Amino acid sequence: MARKKKRSRRRASFSILNALEAYVYASILTEGVAGTSPVGLITGEKDIMQVKTLTTLKQDDSLGGGSETYNMVTVAADGISLSDIMAEPTLALGAMASNFQANLLPMALAGFTTSISFRVGKRLLRKPLRTINSAIIKPALGAGIRL
Repeated sequence: MARKKKRSRRRASFSILNALEAYVYASILTEGVAGTSPVGLITGEKDIMQVKTLTTLKQDDSLGGGSETYNMVTVAADGISLSDIMAEPTLALGAMASNFQANLLPMALAGFTTSISFRVGKRLLRKPLRTINSAIIKPALGAGIRL
């Protein structure tokens, strides 16, 4: 009976560039949905509220004035944070859904360009990155971390 070939496993390592790429994706999502950075989403203050705004529509005919309507608008001073979500979940999630619909195309475009940029950058800088990893990162931080 034939022996099964042992598969060699690479040691799992932490990649600084992959972490940076993940942070850029998180930043794109939180900017588009919550209007703040990932750090601001976690550490932001509770400042969400609804404000009543007046909209006046003028008519051109000679019969009378325009019509007035009141709208409720959700406002967060520094973007939506976890504190806002915990304190006012209905307002925060409604505002996040509205922001997501409004910013879907810009977020998709930013994600696509980020993916292409990191892929091309890693390919173009493969040799310098390998040199930095072997000469600086590995001796200083060990084999578990790479650029």
